[in-house]
Amino acid sequence: QVQLVESGGGLVQAGGSLRISCVASGRTFSSYFMGWFRQAPGKEREFVGAITWRGKITYYSDSVKGRFTVSRDNAKNTVYLQMNSLKPEDTAVYYCAADPTGNSASYYYTADRYAYWGQGTQVTVSS
Repeated sequence: QVQLVESGGGLVQAGGSLRISCVASGRTFSSYFMGWFRQAPGKEREFVGAITWRGKITYYSDSVKGRFTVSRDNAKNTVYLQMNSLKPEDTAVYYCAADPTGNSASYYYTADRYAYWGQGTQVTVSS
């Protein structure tokens, strides 16, 4: 069983920055393919970004590419989402997710790929 705990959400003004973190349990975090998703009120959960085991390859949705950065520190069992140039439309609950079964890039953007999810952290961007 993998447990994920997000933190670092909050209220920020448009144009500002925020970094949220996700700490994972387990000794094999370095073999987890990790993803970030978000869900705004009344909308479906959507893919934000993902990162391979060693952090060498990252993937982003078009809506955040160039503004958000996914990184990880395997020694700390932690994955990060650095969010810059935030917009009001970035307001959502942000979730980290883990796939412990493989490092393939297939379907990294689909929620079904990920077996474990955190409880989410709220990010609110004011205009």
